[in-house]
Amino acid sequence: MVTSTATTSRSVTRDRLADGPVIDRLDAAAYVVPTDRPESDGTLAWTSTTLVLVGVTAGGQRGIGYSYASASAAHLAVDVLGDAIRGRPAMDISALWTSMVTAVRNVGRQGIAATAISATDNALWDLKGKLLGVSVADLLGRARDRVPAYGSGGFTSYTDDELAAQLHGWAADGFTAVKMKIGRDPVADMRRVEVARRAVGDDVALFTDANGAYRPAAAIGWAHRLAGQGVTWFEEPVSSDDVAGLRDVRRHAPPGMAITAGEYAWGPDETRLLVAGEAIDVLQLDATRCLGVTGFLVGAALAEAWHLPLSSHCAPALHAQLMTAARPGIHMEWFHDHVRLEGLLFDGAPRAIDGAVAVDGSRPGLGLELREADANPFLEWRSS
Repeated sequence: MVTSTATTSRSVTRDRLADGPVIDRLDAAAYVVPTDRPESDGTLAWTSTTLVLVGVTAGGQRGIGYSYASASAAHLAVDVLGDAIRGRPAMDISALWTSMVTAVRNVGRQGIAATAISATDNALWDLKGKLLGVSVADLLGRARDRVPAYGSGGFTSYTDDELAAQLHGWAADGFTAVKMKIGRDPVADMRRVEVARRAVGDDVALFTDANGAYRPAAAIGWAHRLAGQGVTWFEEPVSSDDVAGLRDVRRHAPPGMAITAGEYAWGPDETRLLVAGEAIDVLQLDATRCLGVTGFLVGAALAEAWHLPLSSHCAPALHAQLMTAARPGIHMEWFHDHVRLEGLLFDGAPRAIDGAVAVDGSRPGLGLELREADANPFLEWRSS
């Protein structure tokens, strides 16, 4: 009997994966990093950002993943998720993801549990990439070499001069779109939008994000006022939980303005409601919330099936990998806080060049390594 080389190769691969390393450890930590100045949006104000980091070890390699969440997500990862994945094959991410989702049934999946699963799932993909010696982008299969990015910040706490300087800086660096926050002060917000438009000129797209500050009728009024300044993107004009309200705003928004949401989709169920509810023009996904890379892939498939464009929310060092592979992807968010924080804590954090981000395929997994000496001053909690 003659066995083809291809058949032999497939058999060897299956055997190697089946007999591959099992997860022997899960660890977690939380780091609280002050912002460079006070920040606020339409519904919240803050002075620090908490990064929850999960490490998963197998086969002598340690994968890391993260979320932006409460430090309690780190505790939950250790106390609940560790038991769900330890001793199981590291390559079987789908089975591990299902086990984690099942483990939090009585805890409540949305919110803290979703961010803990997200950080852990992201670590599992990083681990798999490291074990195989390939980047996550190459593990998934690239759809593009560079991901367009838009500069994002423009907090309502900024002075007009601070707002103009930040947005103008991104435009000067080659970003073709920038985003600012609105929703806190109706009088100030219209003035700030005018300041922003003057700062970036007419050739740069101007996006706005209300973080769910309005009710539908008010949001529709704002959509038409914003259109007068050439705003083409209105993010979370109402709460993401109000699918009917989002749909109403979308139906009555001026032509050419995209109504967008999805950053608070805690998994495929919430993503499906937004997509099937015809509530949005662009789906935004956040792999630090939507149950990690695995949940992001399900959401991207939903977007593709419904012919919706996809954009990633925050966490650029993570999403550069995923948006390189996501076929319906149009751009990623270059969020001021997270760009600063990821560059401060990680080796391998990407850079935006001429308004786009490319993944370094020579770095396996997510391509990130925590700089312990730089991170330790911000440490709030670490598992033993």
